[in-house]
Amino acid sequence: MAFGIKRKALMEWKRKIDEGEIAFITHYWFDERFPDCKTITKVGCHDLDQLAAWGRKHGLKREWIHIRKNGYSHYDLLGDVQERILKAEGIETNLLDNE
Repeated sequence: MAFGIKRKALMEWKRKIDEGEIAFITHYWFDERFPDCKTITKVGCHDLDQLAAWGRKHGLKREWIHIRKNGYSHYDLLGDVQERILKAEGIETNLLDNE
């Protein structure tokens, strides 16, 4: 279950994807399968080859991409992987401080 996402942030994430960029959005999240994870980062791109290449750079497999018919396909990053990749990308989020 996602929560804490602001419409403006979601629309900006979608705009970047629509423009062919690799786009990041981090929000609070709860899934009983991952009780230690309180946030998730979705990394999306309209171009699946570009997204897969980005993922390979960070040790992610193409088959881990969540394919969406609406064009907002993405990787889900959580836990240590989320923190490592965001740091490598130079992205800081105060949401991770609250975990």
